[in-house]
Amino acid sequence: MKIKTIITGLVILGVIGGLVYYRMAPSDQGATKGPNEPAVTLQPVVPKDVAVNLSLNGTVTSIRTVDVRSQVTNTVKEVRVKEGQFVNQGDILFVLDTRSDKANVAKLTAQLLRDKALAADQDRQYARAQELKLKNFVSQGSVDTTMSQRDAQVALVASDEAALEAAKVALDFNTIRAPISGRTGVINVFPGTLVLPQTVSLLTITQLDPISVQFTVPESQLAKLQAALKSSAASQGSSNVEVKAPNTNKSVSGHLYFVDNLVDPSSGTIKAKARFENKNNDLWPGQFVQTKVSLGLIKDALSIPSKSIVNSPNGKFVYVVGEDRIAKQKPIKELYVSGEFMAVEGLSANDAVVVEGKQNVRPDATVRIITPGASKPGATDTKGGAAAPADGQAKEKSAPSSEPAGAKDKPPASPKPNEVTPTAK
Repeated sequence: MKIKTIITGLVILGVIGGLVYYRMAPSDQGATKGPNEPAVTLQPVVPKDVAVNLSLNGTVTSIRTVDVRSQVTNTVKEVRVKEGQFVNQGDILFVLDTRSDKANVAKLTAQLLRDKALAADQDRQYARAQELKLKNFVSQGSVDTTMSQRDAQVALVASDEAALEAAKVALDFNTIRAPISGRTGVINVFPGTLVLPQTVSLLTITQLDPISVQFTVPESQLAKLQAALKSSAASQGSSNVEVKAPNTNKSVSGHLYFVDNLVDPSSGTIKAKARFENKNNDLWPGQFVQTKVSLGLIKDALSIPSKSIVNSPNGKFVYVVGEDRIAKQKPIKELYVSGEFMAVEGLSANDAVVVEGKQNVRPDATVRIITPGASKPGATDTKGGAAAPADGQAKEKSAPSSEPAGAKDKPPASPKPNEVTPTAK
């Protein structure tokens, strides 16, 4: 019974001694960090130029789309175009029946010749009346009447000339030509179809080169958008807009050429358009495309990682750590977000902001600065001290062996003859 009591006492004394040793023993980790100092990683703030780009959704639209219609009432005689054909301005598309219009032109031509002859006769009669008035053979009223008849005949000749010109225009309308260059759509008439003015569309021609992309920009970017428009006009269409069609890796560059004169109050956006060369028909009307608009450059912008920013009821701020390792709050103002970085105001060049571990930092508290990967064996923190090895990574150094080098690699010697190997008892 006494032996068990003694053994129990010794065990308790051993446990207490171990705890005391653990408390009193120096710690490598404790030498480099104070109590409750959160570990953080820093990144210096370096001024650099930041390109301001807007990523938007756009729609490809044709700059010009024309519905081809007939100006006269006639039947279609010939169709000289195919659906989906590319045509040039002035190409003949349709030919209508011209017989009635040609007859009308001939009739008006003959009428004009007749009225011109009558007008010449009226000129002669007026001259004769003036001669008779000088000899007092006719009255002044007779001369005035003759002059009025002559003026009326001259006006009638002018009317005939205008009517003849209108008939010639109507005759020319029987040959329908392409008003613009582009691609034809569906043909809605065929030979023998009666067409009437301003009713059915014969076909639609859509211009594909050049082509435009329409998109909407937030009104907060209106000033930069106007500056980009002026820059594009001053440089005669420099490329400041880039689009990428869906399911393709090909990008097309163009220039901003139009900004609407009204902000949509319901959405807070303004419409804009960019023009693109489209010789290979990479863009097609009606497509939805990813649009990137370049709105200029922020010179010497202070850019920090977006994950270093802390949101609070009083606004956004970051923790800045100086050489004394004390974290200070600095409020910032967002200027522009580009991927994982943000251009801000409120910081100074070469400030070091907390990137990792900010959730454990408190204002005016001391922090422990580490570098990425400092938890690995042999890594150093920013102060140059060796970092503690990771849990489970430490390895004991083996004690130096008293055997000569290479002894471990030799096979064990075989027992000599007549020599008995001792056996364990």
